[in-house]
Amino acid sequence: MIYHIILNMALTAGIVGLPNVGKSTLFNAITKAGAEMANYPFATIEPNVGMVEVPDDRLARIQEIEPADKIIPTTFEFTDIAGIVKGASQGEGLGNKFLENIRQVNAIIHVVRAFDGDDIIHVNGVVDPLDDIDTINTELILADLETVDKRYAKVVRAARGSDKLAKAELVVLDKIKPTLEAGQSVRSISFTDEEQKVVKGLFLLTSKPVLYVANLAEDDMADPESSRYFNDIKAFAATQKADVIGLSASAEEDIAQLAEEDKAEFLEMAGVTEPGLNKLIRAAYHLLDLRTFFTAGGKETRAWTFKSGMKAPQTAGVIHSDFERGFIRAETIAFDDLNTLGSVKAVKEAGKLRSEGKEYVVNDGDIIEFRFNV
Repeated sequence: MIYHIILNMALTAGIVGLPNVGKSTLFNAITKAGAEMANYPFATIEPNVGMVEVPDDRLARIQEIEPADKIIPTTFEFTDIAGIVKGASQGEGLGNKFLENIRQVNAIIHVVRAFDGDDIIHVNGVVDPLDDIDTINTELILADLETVDKRYAKVVRAARGSDKLAKAELVVLDKIKPTLEAGQSVRSISFTDEEQKVVKGLFLLTSKPVLYVANLAEDDMADPESSRYFNDIKAFAATQKADVIGLSASAEEDIAQLAEEDKAEFLEMAGVTEPGLNKLIRAAYHLLDLRTFFTAGGKETRAWTFKSGMKAPQTAGVIHSDFERGFIRAETIAFDDLNTLGSVKAVKEAGKLRSEGKEYVVNDGDIIEFRFNV
């Protein structure tokens, strides 16, 4: 069987930050891909790409109730992008190359150094998370402003005539340009659905959703808010309507290399209930507006990724294009119902097994058997 997995392969979260803030250490922990790490700027030049499993306790519970031969979690991509420095928008460091790599991702994971230590060189010589964030954001804003300025001149000329598309784009550019000139990101602007389509076509860096990751000292990982650096980052992120995850990249790398039986002991000693990476992966997954449905029993119990808002036929197509083409209906059980009632038989007896048609919008956690005919 050839699986229709274009959705999974098309969406990626890009890890960005200044050089030496722990991006590649974090990426290495996430994917176990062995990305190069070194204590000097620009150790990462070409972006590293790795697939990561999405931790989901629901899989084990479904397997417990409806056993299958194997369990397969869903996955998505992380991309480790080389460090950005001040002046990147004018070509400093490896500027334009890095900015183009960011342009190719769907969401930004902004790693910020939140630990002291002379053994790791800070590119600016001092640990100052808010200044680091400002450096990155300024470069992205300047790059976007250059893009908009180039586009603006062309669109103004076309909008003087009868070009309706140009007129619509000009309305959007007139919102974006002064916002960028004021040092604010595009994602701070409210757009209509139609305007959002125009924004998407501009491929602007600051229109992408962002998640901040505070790379903490290992002593702070059990209680991130004990770190003044974390609280500074959290306060700033709140002004951007963005979330923050606090973790220790070096500790997470150590955890990722442990055998499963040793992880629980390490986590207990560190005073945490699960790896910080699990929280990061789930947060990044939702940042990309991704959700999970399940197929269960028989040869495999499997988690599948779909985009929030997708209807049943398109979701069926995530498994195989034939499922979408010949879609008849989706026999659906909500995970919460299965979890509460404890068996498929009990779900059916309670009238909780639903037969959904082509207009059904799939929910996160749905357990589905697709009926199709081709």
